[in-house]
Amino acid sequence: MKALFSKCPSCGGEVVPKVVEKLLRGGKNTASIKVRAEVCLHCGERLYSPDTVRKFEEIRRKLEEEKVKGLKAMGKSFKVA
Repeated sequence: MKALFSKCPSCGGEVVPKVVEKLLRGGKNTASIKVRAEVCLHCGERLYSPDTVRKFEEIRRKLEEEKVKGLKAMGKSFKVA
């Protein structure tokens, strides 16, 4: 993975490539996806490629529209009041 940033745009810290888990919400639905990101070692900021961001938007849209075919169910989510 080619680095998009040489330093964190938020704090100027060093960024390193990692695989991270991202939670996406759309409507009442939530999905978990593992993606590559550049993560700042100082502040923890996650930086995603434009292709990854487009993928997030597509998944959120599918969740909002309840088009979850092809997504694997992983239990239930609960809200703590």
